[in-house]
Amino acid sequence: MNSAVDTISVARSALAEARSAVVLTGAGVSVESGVPTFRGAGGLWKTFRAEELATPFAFERDPKLVWEWYDWRRQRIAQAKPNPGHHALVELERRISEFLLVTQNVDGLHADAGSREIVELHGSIWRTQCVGCLEVRNNREVPMKSMPPRCRCGALLRPDVVWFGEGLPPGALNRATRASQKCDVMLIVGTSSVVYPAASLGPAAVHGGAQVFEINTEPSDLSLYYTLLQGKAGEVLPALL
Repeated sequence: MNSAVDTISVARSALAEARSAVVLTGAGVSVESGVPTFRGAGGLWKTFRAEELATPFAFERDPKLVWEWYDWRRQRIAQAKPNPGHHALVELERRISEFLLVTQNVDGLHADAGSREIVELHGSIWRTQCVGCLEVRNNREVPMKSMPPRCRCGALLRPDVVWFGEGLPPGALNRATRASQKCDVMLIVGTSSVVYPAASLGPAAVHGGAQVFEINTEPSDLSLYYTLLQGKAGEVLPALL
């Protein structure tokens, strides 16, 4: 491409002509709303890192500690609002007949913005799942009234999220993969897209003949295979409209 403007123009035209589109989003979208990544640099809570707490083993060992961390996260996320990138995706969904938003984020900001066709690959921090009866319920309680919370059946509740060492929900991954294989255009937004199985969605779209555009502040390891639109999601996505 000759310039960033030319690249934006190409992506805009592709979206205007698309009958189906898939958008894969990651933490970069939420960071622009002030949501911390909770991992890596600055991700320390008390003396623990996310990788030490977001596991089934940590929950089995000390559910109260794990819930204290999630309660802290929920309070931080509750202060965040959808940004222009979130709102642009709502408008994009309105314009394209077959549209699916696949997110690795658990903060619920896409739904708060108004997106409807959403696959939450890693679950939602605003839902709980009973470890006994397996009931899943919405829960927006901030802060949590009891720690750790319990189900009506008396068993412990856990956050309805995918922890380290757990597989993605098969139904969610299958739906995302099928849509990726047959879409005309895919946008990969705010994610390095190198962690599998989510990283398989971009190649699936390429193999299906789709045009794939990557929106990131910095190139990723897969930028060579996609068309890079370098910049913030909150600026690039509205420009595509």
